[in-house]
Amino acid sequence: MAPDNSIAPTHGFVGSAVASLPVPTYLQEIYWWAYVHPWAVRVFEREWLVNMILLGNYARLRDAALAEIGCPAAGRTLQIACVYGDLTVRLNDQIAGDGALVVVDVMPIQLRNLHRKLPAGAKARLVHGDSTALEFADAAYDQVLLFFLLHEQPLAVRRRTLTEAIRVVKPGGKVVLVDYHRPHRWHPLKPAMRAVLRRLEPFALDLWDCELEQYLPDGSPPANVHKETYFGGLYQKVVITR
Repeated sequence: MAPDNSIAPTHGFVGSAVASLPVPTYLQEIYWWAYVHPWAVRVFEREWLVNMILLGNYARLRDAALAEIGCPAAGRTLQIACVYGDLTVRLNDQIAGDGALVVVDVMPIQLRNLHRKLPAGAKARLVHGDSTALEFADAAYDQVLLFFLLHEQPLAVRRRTLTEAIRVVKPGGKVVLVDYHRPHRWHPLKPAMRAVLRRLEPFALDLWDCELEQYLPDGSPPANVHKETYFGGLYQKVVITR
């Protein structure tokens, strides 16, 4: 069982030392421009830009994710990976009085950016960690959120991330996934989106071909999987109940 770092008391960085976690190869080689380079945060931390990238659907997808977590969000909530925009600030605001929020990310620059966005006295705790090897105990969280993370990860990394997400959620708890999805055949933007994703986000097209539940670990079928799609099928919300 992994050590449980989920109850450290301070709003700051806990978990593995920064120097002990190398930047994953796929981030260095493919997503350096979005998450790794010092200029990335300055460029992409603009809500209008996030909304434009998601073709005007940011607020709708953000609110769908937050509604699934619940308001107030009771118990312990884990967000795997920081995101640009105000999703985590809003999530922090809807954590119940006796609830807890932990956000884990492998990139210190992203954790520092989130720290700047959160208000003083925020409930959220920021943990430097790897989504494929979470330093939390089994069944430590009531709900886990992954917002547009899986499409950025190579297959093997994606499988390990989902395995860890399932491991740390309690029986009866849920993992909420919001990400890309194969658009309907008639979608007018389908050819353009295919070209953009192939050029900039090469792993994203996997989600056009496979259901997210296909990446779940073998031998532990979930109690329930519920999927909703948005914007002509281009985006999806999948809720996995353990």
